[in-house]
Amino acid sequence: MPVSTLEPLPVSPALSEAPVLVHVVRSGVVESVHRVSVVVTGPDGEVEWQLGDASGPVFARSSNKPVQAAAMVRAGLDLPPRQLALACASHSGEPFHLEAAQQILAGAGLTQDDLRNTPDRPYDEQEREAWIRDGRPASSLAQNCSGKHAAMVATCVVNGWDLASYLDPEHPLQQGVLATIEDLSGTTVSAIAVDGCGAPLQAYPLVGLARAFGRTASAADGTAERRVADAISAFPEMLGGTRRAVTALIREVPGLVAKDGAESVYAVGLPDGRGVAVKVADGFHRAAPVVVAAVLRRIGVEAPTAFAQLEHAPVLGHGEPVGAVVAVGL
Repeated sequence: MPVSTLEPLPVSPALSEAPVLVHVVRSGVVESVHRVSVVVTGPDGEVEWQLGDASGPVFARSSNKPVQAAAMVRAGLDLPPRQLALACASHSGEPFHLEAAQQILAGAGLTQDDLRNTPDRPYDEQEREAWIRDGRPASSLAQNCSGKHAAMVATCVVNGWDLASYLDPEHPLQQGVLATIEDLSGTTVSAIAVDGCGAPLQAYPLVGLARAFGRTASAADGTAERRVADAISAFPEMLGGTRRAVTALIREVPGLVAKDGAESVYAVGLPDGRGVAVKVADGFHRAAPVVVAAVLRRIGVEAPTAFAQLEHAPVLGHGEPVGAVVAVGL
């Protein structure tokens, strides 16, 4: 399996062939554009429609987390649904998120010292500001991936695997994640890098990400994927946070599984087995939610409250709205 190095790699067609699907409009003038690749897969996992290229590999970033959680459940991790939802999260760092991460660790006889994710302050702006006002330093627990990392070390305890090396791509835990990604996506991982939190990060086709989410959202009872989907549906605030659009989307559409990711990746699975994956070529976070809302409307999903949050990307002039980020051609 190829592993990424510092040597230049070919640009994925998911980036180089992406069409302009977002306009940034300021005072009636298009100021900037974003190129985006989009794919929708059907219940059978086949492509129903796409814009741009869906076969080129992308780093799914945190959109991978529900798939990673399914791999951990397959490996014997047994968490209550609320904690399992946090294992899928890029959480906001609210007190209930940190409490749940500590519960995962305590249940495995571990502490924050066993985590190897990159220390940070809370993701949510209000929580981060409060953290700084209180003079609190960055910590592994506050970092938005702490639920995933807590679940990873707990999975190691269940299996008697080494804790210190759990981020090594050759570790049994990460090999299980790799196998689950390839299984659910129906594609092959072409490169491995290091994610922002320190965990291995797999590159695979955008169509595979959509397929994996469709399969997770429609998984049969008794499967690891079903447990993950049910946990996310029951506790959407654990996957995101009180003020997060992804939480509103999951809450408003029964059975929907969604996960936003860094570098403007977004994936959605619907309970009928359809999957959606979006990648903005320039990685700017403001574009992906706008496209997701437009795509879901196009395929018949109704979530007006959540769509309003996803599309809330005002362009400001002197502190006042003078335009918007809008989807085009969808």
